[in-house]
Parts: sequence; C-alpha cells; structure tokens
Amino acid sequence: MKKRTIALLFSSLAFLVAETQAVEELVAIQPANIIIFGTEGTYAPYTYHDNSNKLVGFDVDLGYAVAANLGMKAKFIEGHWDGLIAGLDGKRYDAVINQVDITPERKAKYDFSQSYIDSKVVLVTRNDNTTIKSFADLKNQKSAQSLTSHYSQLARKYGADIVPTDSFNQSLELVLTGRATATLNDNLSFLDFKKHKPDARVKVVASEAASSTSGIILRKGQPELVAALNKALDDIKANGTYKIISIRYFGQDVSE
Repeated sequence: MKKRTIALLFSSLAFLVAETQAVEELVAIQPANIIIFGTEGTYAPYTYHDNSNKLVGFDVDLGYAVAANLGMKAKFIEGHWDGLIAGLDGKRYDAVINQVDITPERKAKYDFSQSYIDSKVVLVTRNDNTTIKSFADLKNQKSAQSLTSHYSQLARKYGADIVPTDSFNQSLELVLTGRATATLNDNLSFLDFKKHKPDARVKVVASEAASSTSGIILRKGQPELVAALNKALDDIKANGTYKIISIRYFGQDVSE
C-alpha cells in the first residue's frame, strides 16, 4: 500500500510538472507578443518568396492569421526542410508551419494542432517516361526526395532508391535532368508549379486515393498552446479568413 501511495505521488508530481511547463511555454511567448514559426520558404504555394523576395504562401498567411487571432505578431525563421524539426527541438522557434504531415511516428515525439489542410500524394515523372505508371513501378528507381519527409518514407515503402534534395523544386529539377526518375509530393504544389511553368516536361502518373493531413507541429507537452492554436484555427475558418487565404493561393476554399 505504501509503495502504491508513493507511486501515485510521483505520478501526480510528474503531471503537475508537465502542466506547469505547458503553461510556462504559452506564457513565455505572450510578454513578447510574438509567436515564432519555423518554415522552409522554398515550397510554393505554401511557403516561398514572391518576385519582391517577400516571404509569402498559404502557410505563411495562415501563420499570420493565427498569430493575429491570439493577439500576437508572427515571426518566421527560415531553414531547410530537413533541419526544421531539429530547430524546433533546439527551441529556435515556438512551432513549425510548413505542411508537416501528421503521422503516428511524429505524434509519438511531438504535439500537433488540428489538421489545417488535406492533400493527396502524387507521383511525378518526366513527360517522356513510359516505364513508371504506378507507385509499384518505383521499385529500384531513383526518387528525388527530402530525406526526412513523409514522401521520402512513402517512396522507400515502394522500394525506391532515394536521391536526397533540399526542396520540391530541386526534386523536379533532378527529374527533368534525368538524375532521378521520379518524385513524390503534394498535388497542390505540383499544380502550382505547372501554373508558373506550364511548359515544364513533367507529368503526374499516379495519385494516392487517401489524403494526408498537415498540422502546426510543436514540442511535446504543451496542451495550453495546442488548445490556443486549435481555437485560432477554428476562429479563422468561422470568420472567413481561411477561405480568403485559400482562394488567394488555390483559387478555391480547401477547408471542405
């Protein structure tokens, strides 16, 4: 009985410590009135630089809207995809908003907001490729991917040999030059790429039936901050801000 009481005491103390840390994480960003997001800045239409070199994109505008709803200002720190989550671990920023897929593996190590967008995975090859017609055809083929991305894991699942890249545009460049046979990525990113480069000799040969969901990723154990972000996302969908941002980058409301 005594051992059980001590165990319950330690369990309660651990819970209180975790709750205190969670509140402190939220309170810490409030005095400065700034929430800092990590993002890539090279992944159109989500996070990229426009012709004036201004950081823009669906995720960027969403980050600004979420911060405004919280009564804060948003600050963005850019970095390569493969280093974004490491930067979160190192507390360079409060959260990452960069089309981070919500996966069981990531949820085991990090907290996520609710999903703010769904997308489908597409398989892209060069126009003259007649070998790859489905995901199964990726076996023993070179697929250009960011190493720590969900798409890289999916390509490995299908037996592809991964050619490391820093961005989606670089992956497409490797496919166009023949240094990779294919790449997997988000359907909306591919449509945006073709919108800006309609003559690029790449095509979609297959797409996943199921969609993937993306959320704002945070360090583990911050329920207060997760709740605040979720409320902000609900609010900007309810007041029409999300729809305006969607139409700006996709020509339609992608919340449905």
